[in-house]
Amino acid sequence: MREDVVASGEGAAGGKGALTPEILSRARALDRAAELLASYGVEEARQDARLLLLAAAHITRADLLLESDARLDEASLKRFNHYVSRRAAREPLSRILGVRGFWTLDLAVAPNVLDPRADTETLVELAVRELQARRNEPLSILDLGAGSGAILCALLSEFSQARGVAVDRSAEACNAAAVNFRSCGISDRANILRGNWAEALRGKFDLVVSNPPYIRSSDIESLAPEVRLYDPTVALDGGADGLNCYRVLANEIPRLLSINGLAVLEVGAGQAEPVSRLFEESDLKIVAMAKDAGGHERALAARRRGA
Repeated sequence: MREDVVASGEGAAGGKGALTPEILSRARALDRAAELLASYGVEEARQDARLLLLAAAHITRADLLLESDARLDEASLKRFNHYVSRRAAREPLSRILGVRGFWTLDLAVAPNVLDPRADTETLVELAVRELQARRNEPLSILDLGAGSGAILCALLSEFSQARGVAVDRSAEACNAAAVNFRSCGISDRANILRGNWAEALRGKFDLVVSNPPYIRSSDIESLAPEVRLYDPTVALDGGADGLNCYRVLANEIPRLLSINGLAVLEVGAGQAEPVSRLFEESDLKIVAMAKDAGGHERALAARRRGA
């Protein structure tokens, strides 16, 4: 795909009546980019085009609204064409801009690391709700398969006296988590360990969280391009039935929880029941579940039996 599609009027906007960079207004550039992205199957094409334009031109929403006829300078137009070309290739907006809004935070998005998404906020919501009475306690939190560290960042922002440990086997993920811990101002309360789940861990935690890979191997190829092409497969593939990682976690979590400890995990659509059975077969009992915006059971909370 050529990277001058917005300025030239190629792609969905057509090749006729092309405007030169010198007279291309913000509004016209936005229109052409939105048409192009829509032709490549981007669902929220105009919204994405608007955000890319704001970033490329270093302007605010108010600037765009009040001065929509202002011309785009050549440097801004070049950046905008580059951004739009990447989005038309279905690269996620967050990866192009390098930032993802998650919970109340802006987190850095890194290559080869899972891009955190809104569904995972359901896990955070459930943990905060279940531990509401302990908000001011010095809780110990463990995030297994932490990826970018999004979950731990969100939880430590809510539990100001808590400390956390993030574990991931990917060096890229550990580096990404470290960047986000610094940007969120929690580096003094969060440690990062590179390892395979909880193999090298000892001790007890008040809260154990995880968003493990849970996509069935046979379903990987049918995922949206934004996920299939840009998220690392190792962070998606949960095995033949999508439950491989939950089997590991069901065995490990009981020994990691304190007496009154809580485990909260994200699950895929339709997986709440089989994951619950796995946990019930270990020394855990399910105490709560939470649905995502689409109505799917997305997170479940468990405690040790007898707690």
